[in-house]
Amino acid sequence: MPGRKAAPPPTAYRRAVLRLARRDHTAAELRRALAARGHEPAEVEAAIERLRRERLLDDRGFAERFARSRMAHQGLGRARIRQGLRQRGVGRDEAESGLRSALAEVDEGRVLDSLARRYWKLHARTEPPRRLQRLWGFLVRRGFGPVLVRERLSALWPRWSDALEGAPPLDDEPAAGLHGEAE
Repeated sequence: MPGRKAAPPPTAYRRAVLRLARRDHTAAELRRALAARGHEPAEVEAAIERLRRERLLDDRGFAERFARSRMAHQGLGRARIRQGLRQRGVGRDEAESGLRSALAEVDEGRVLDSLARRYWKLHARTEPPRRLQRLWGFLVRRGFGPVLVRERLSALWPRWSDALEGAPPLDDEPAAGLHGEAE
């Protein structure tokens, strides 16, 4: 239409609200997205601060929801969850707090047991000692601590637990960090 004026470009705040309406984001993710859309750093920071004041943006809450979801629905352990939070720009304190809250609701041992049983059935043609070794590696790669994995697998399949004796050393991760305490 000839008399119609073009709408002004959306503000950083408006763009951020629209992104948050679609899915949860961290402050770092929003900063990157808004900067990529050409918003000035000062406008981006003002939008981030306003969203925090309005409680629409909360990295600690994001970390808790992310950890709970990844553990309960995707079968990931602490190490993989920490890695995912770090990639999304969540600070260490927020990530650890969110992870602790999620662990209060989701039992990591049960998640591990469920994955282990499913893996065990899917790989039934492999000899049990070899299957247990492969399962150990699978669970460690999913982010579960080696000590916890060894304990749970030994409890689930004690007959073949000696097959885990050849597993890599457990020195790199302290047991306290694997059973509920923050590292």
